[in-house]
Amino acid sequence: MQLKPINQQVVAVVGASSGIGRETALQFAKRGAKVVVSARSEPALTSLVDEIRRFGGEAIYILADVSDFEQVKAIADHTVEVYGRLDTWVHVPSNNVFAMFDNIKPEEFERVIDVSLMGQVYGAMAALPHLKREGRGALIHISSMLGRRSLPLQSAYCAAKHGVEGFLESLRVELQHERIPISVTSVKPAAVNTPFYNNALTKLGVKPSGPPPYYEPSLVADAILYVAEHPTRDFLVGDAARVLDLLQRLSPSLLDYLFKRVAFPLQRTNQPKSEDAPNNLYEPIPILDRVEGDFGSLAIPSVTDWLDKNPPLKWGVIVGIVALALLASQAIKNGGQI
Repeated sequence: MQLKPINQQVVAVVGASSGIGRETALQFAKRGAKVVVSARSEPALTSLVDEIRRFGGEAIYILADVSDFEQVKAIADHTVEVYGRLDTWVHVPSNNVFAMFDNIKPEEFERVIDVSLMGQVYGAMAALPHLKREGRGALIHISSMLGRRSLPLQSAYCAAKHGVEGFLESLRVELQHERIPISVTSVKPAAVNTPFYNNALTKLGVKPSGPPPYYEPSLVADAILYVAEHPTRDFLVGDAARVLDLLQRLSPSLLDYLFKRVAFPLQRTNQPKSEDAPNNLYEPIPILDRVEGDFGSLAIPSVTDWLDKNPPLKWGVIVGIVALALLASQAIKNGGQI
């Protein structure tokens, strides 16, 4: 399967008002792609399109709430109307409620599912006919490591992300069965320094936090641009994501024990925040339409992301580690002599 170079692509970035989506749209435009951006906040979209055009990029916007299929379909249709085709669909939007499960109202839980799961489903449904017509392309869905391992206090969000993983696995194999060269990628970041935590509804009495370390949105955007050119099944963003994935595979019960002890305090800041404070569960918060959040001091780089983008070096490192392990084992057997 071969994908077009980014500078030849028409890309729709859904959820581009802030955070990962906004940074991703900027990076695609800087690399020469024609970009269609969408979100609920018109001020955020106009400022984003203006920023792209100022550095010579090409972009348009369309307003949409991803919980409404017809609005999501309009994004894909408008992209094709303006640019003649769709090459890559990047679906980002998520919302969240930080609370104990029994303190979440049914309509709040449902709203998270509508945006964070059904929105992703609608995105694939809207984009797929256009990608099939083009004969190739990429569906890139921003999931989370919480789609592989859940945390307490985020039951609705974790349920949505597990659902995303389930439907993408099914869709991917269906396309393979039909021999349709469309890449389906799940990007799974660890905690990312975006306004996500400012935007969320919290019932903790304080502003919520993700368990550190954090990674900057640019790292996730780099991963998205990589998989837009290189077909990839899953891309875990951040060294912490890969550690969590390994621990979940080795011993889920060990993570149960660890999270019981540390996950509750690690998801709380010292900043008071009322349940009635503005949140984006139903409506956008325009003043938070920026790329980075408030946890930049906790953000760190990631080594394993770089290795995943350079497979020959990655396998060279793995072979080197295995070789050293075998040599060490042989040395021990020989009484310290190789």
